[in-house]
Amino acid sequence: MRFWSGGFGVLALCFCTCAFGDVTASDWAKMLPITPRGYVCYRAKQPLVIDGKADEASWADAPWTEDFVDIEGSAKPAPRFRTRAKMLWDDQYLYVFAEMEEPHVWGTLKKKNDIIFYDNDFEVFINPMGDNHNYYEFEMNALNTIWELTLDKPYRDGGPAHHGTNLDGLKSAVHVDGTLNDASDKDRGWSVEIAILWKGLARYAPAGAAPPQDGKQWRLGFSRVEWLVNMVDGKYQKLPREQHPEDNWVWSPQGVIDMHRPERWGYVQFSTAEPGKAEFKPDVTLPARDALMGVYYAQREFRRTTGKYAATLADLHLQSTDIIQLSLMPRENGYLAGARIRLPDGSTRELRVSEDSKLTEVTGSDPFIK
Repeated sequence: MRFWSGGFGVLALCFCTCAFGDVTASDWAKMLPITPRGYVCYRAKQPLVIDGKADEASWADAPWTEDFVDIEGSAKPAPRFRTRAKMLWDDQYLYVFAEMEEPHVWGTLKKKNDIIFYDNDFEVFINPMGDNHNYYEFEMNALNTIWELTLDKPYRDGGPAHHGTNLDGLKSAVHVDGTLNDASDKDRGWSVEIAILWKGLARYAPAGAAPPQDGKQWRLGFSRVEWLVNMVDGKYQKLPREQHPEDNWVWSPQGVIDMHRPERWGYVQFSTAEPGKAEFKPDVTLPARDALMGVYYAQREFRRTTGKYAATLADLHLQSTDIIQLSLMPRENGYLAGARIRLPDGSTRELRVSEDSKLTEVTGSDPFIK
């Protein structure tokens, strides 16, 4: 079974019955070489008008992300059409703008909280805690029809998805550079502009962390779903998914065809500096996070083949390094893995992962890692 970009378009039963069969060590082998991308998000100098155009001076100062790539990264050809995005923030909103090259702009879904990725769409994923759990997903099509949902944890870990968790005060708009739903001509593209109230995002963030303080980082993913179409009698006709699966183009590649791998979403660093003056600072704990996710994927593979979780790191053919000390503690129906990373300045940081992929950083003394 394939995990589609939006994730909600198949029966929940499929996610349950296929959970262990679909997440394997080979997934992590594809994902590990990919370093999540980083972006500095600056404060807007003045309030923004949400009209899909991003023609205010603040947007002109905001940097573009890298061009989107295939969700699997360099293993696949570059997208046919260019996609890029930029972000801003102020005391009330997180702003997202995306520009999508598209010769044929179309949309069919008009009902709020329909499964929007059945049309061409733009998607935003937000995990402020960086813990793989309790994250927000937003999708919109060229008709400005939106879909919002929340996942307690990724589908691979049983979800569930809470459909229609719409945030109060959210604003969105679309600008079409061409003509919408007219197959008789050629368009140039479409753009989207989104304003998400911090009050709504607060439920996903640590207490008092929305809006974030200067220098803080959140994990975000951006995705664009693109379907192949035929032009029939002046109208667009989407080709059958079974023969022509959708393209998934993303800002920070996942390595596998599944946007619901939050460990590979990008890092967005919030800044109060003048635009262009802040330097993105890579997450120093990323090697420890990756080591723990390596344990997670190895445990999934071990359970898939043996019916149980491994009791020791040796069972998983994993061991500590000079930089990262690993520990594994079995527990009823699961396990807890720990990683202590030694940083260049001599300090250490400690993180943990559990069998449901929840990543947490440990504060204070930790008797678990010896």
